[in-house]
Amino acid sequence: MSDNKVKPVSAVTENADTCCSRRQWLKGALGASALGIIGGAGLAGVPGISFAQALSKEERDKLTPDEVIRMLQEGNKRFRTGKMEEQDYLAQKRSSVSGQYPAAAILSCIDSRTPAEILLDQGIGDVFNARVAGNICSDDILGSLEFACAAAGSKVVLVMGHTACGAVKGAIDGVEMGNLTGLLDHIEPAIKATEYEGERSSENPEFVDRVVVTNVRRTMDEIRRRSQVLSGLEKEGKIKIVGSLYHLNDGRLEMLA
Repeated sequence: MSDNKVKPVSAVTENADTCCSRRQWLKGALGASALGIIGGAGLAGVPGISFAQALSKEERDKLTPDEVIRMLQEGNKRFRTGKMEEQDYLAQKRSSVSGQYPAAAILSCIDSRTPAEILLDQGIGDVFNARVAGNICSDDILGSLEFACAAAGSKVVLVMGHTACGAVKGAIDGVEMGNLTGLLDHIEPAIKATEYEGERSSENPEFVDRVVVTNVRRTMDEIRRRSQVLSGLEKEGKIKIVGSLYHLNDGRLEMLA
């Protein structure tokens, strides 16, 4: 994929009929008898009912990569409409002690306003979350993502950038400070690769967000190029590597075309 042009982005589907809880997803995938709802918990999404079970191996393995992506999108819709599931974290902690079976691995920014599990309405044991300023790809990040997918069975790698990213602004400004200098060097190629006719400045929000999108796509390309493990799994259809842009202003997760 070329870095020379930022392609249009497509928004998350807004059809209310498609919005359902993770428990409803799993009910459709496994059948009600296989859900194993524990304790006093019922179906998630029902007001006043907590979701008290971590994702099981059977539940996770029944999901396709596309279903996992849609599950994350719908979790984000619940977040931004104030209809989040009532998570019972202590119960999820107890049910996941013997094993973890996350459906996705998320590479997101360290920004305090972008905690992926909350933004996507996921509980303990649902997703792996790697966070680093500017959601860049390093050897350690690659190894972590390989573990998540090849060893632990996650179906999706989601690279999540966000609007008004401070790391991107710092790279645009050429900030130099200790180890941060080397980190921002990873983002610098995305600045050059971003086609933009307006003011190419960190003070221009539109340009910053364009670079953010380019940086996300470059990270996706780098994951495929540098990891034969992950690129091989994607070619076999076992996982999908996708990108997204989280909007700080309205809480929307925008999937990149």
